[in-house]
Amino acid sequence: MDPSKASEATLQPMRRFALDAAIVFADILLTPMALGQELWFETGEGPRLGLLPSLDAMGKAAPAIADRLAAVGETVRRVRGELEPERAVIGFAGGPWTVATYMLQGRGGDAARTAARARIFAEPDLVERLVAVLSGATASYLAMQARAGADALQIFESWSDLLPEDVFERLVIRPHAEIMESLRRMGVTVPVIGFPRGAGALVERYAAETGVDVVGLDVQAPAELGRRLQARVAIQGALDPLLLRAGGQALDRRVRQLLEQWSAGPYIFNLGHGVLPDTPVEHIGRVVELVTGWRNP
Repeated sequence: MDPSKASEATLQPMRRFALDAAIVFADILLTPMALGQELWFETGEGPRLGLLPSLDAMGKAAPAIADRLAAVGETVRRVRGELEPERAVIGFAGGPWTVATYMLQGRGGDAARTAARARIFAEPDLVERLVAVLSGATASYLAMQARAGADALQIFESWSDLLPEDVFERLVIRPHAEIMESLRRMGVTVPVIGFPRGAGALVERYAAETGVDVVGLDVQAPAELGRRLQARVAIQGALDPLLLRAGGQALDRRVRQLLEQWSAGPYIFNLGHGVLPDTPVEHIGRVVELVTGWRNP
């Protein structure tokens, strides 16, 4: 919520490495905070959320989310103003289902995620209505970032794994398609990256039915799956964050393998999830060196 500090956090890796794009520094749980759910952070543990507000109250708060999160727009503006024109700024939001898992249980972690999945079957109406509210709010939040200067937008659905196909359709595919429709209806034309982490074989339905321009792939994505997707969309990701942390010859081999297997189509080199906090910075530098120095045979 401090544009000065958030823009500095966004820009520091851009100053250090020859990266092509910066993603805005903003927490995934700003959305529920803006909808009226109390948010705080426990030292050494992570985020905590208060009681879930009523769906009616959150629905009324959703149209004003761009104003309530104006600090993020200011961060985007500052970063866009600092970067060279050829380096992109990516706006960011958590996927509706992923954000809902935190909101339903008040915290993250495997136990909370399992409990949230159980509520899909125990309280389906509550879950689907909550995801619907979040879909509308997320579209408005992303549109605000695009208006502030974001060159692309990304939806992080980090917890789309372990969902049966019918549930995946209701809680991931349909909400993301609604976000895309809303963005285009609001005049947002920048590319949108959708990242349904852990979707497995369902990622092909996701690519076909949501309307996103780029699909993020996690570390398990087979080479052939990526090539099939490239006939429809650009792809991004797949490098294992644990391998980035480990470094060495295994990291070099995997970087080259990813570049070689997907070089015939549109591919944005990236991780299959986030950078682990204890990753040696030198390993990031090595990957950037390999990617920027690589030439398509």
